[in-house]
Amino acid sequence: MKFLANENLPMGVIMELRKLGHDILRVDEVKKGMKDLDVLNLSAKEKRILITFDKDFGELVVKEGKKSNGVILLRIHPESLNLIKDNLIKVFEKVFDLENKFIIIEENKIRERSLK
Repeated sequence: MKFLANENLPMGVIMELRKLGHDILRVDEVKKGMKDLDVLNLSAKEKRILITFDKDFGELVVKEGKKSNGVILLRIHPESLNLIKDNLIKVFEKVFDLENKFIIIEENKIRERSLK
C-alpha cells in the first residue's frame, strides 16, 4: 500500500515508516502549501492513502463525497513520534484493506467507515 502524508505529519514519523518498508510520500515533497482538494486529487491520482491530523479532510470525503483513495485521520495528541508511528502501524496491521476507507485513530480506539 502507498501513503501520502499531509504536511502536518512529522518528518521523523515518515522516516521511521520508510525504514520499516512503507511507501510514504509527504505532500511538501511534491509541492509546499497545497490546498486540501489538491492533496486529495494527488492522493487519488497516485492511489495513496492520505494520513493527516487535519479534520477538514473528513468533511471533504465523508460529507461532500470528494474522491479519495482513503484517509487516516489522527485524533491523538502527538506527544512523541513513536506514539504516532505505533498507532499508524497498529492500523496497518489491524485493518487489512485501507483503500476507500475513512479511518479515525483516537486515544483508545480506531473507527473505520467505507467511502463511496
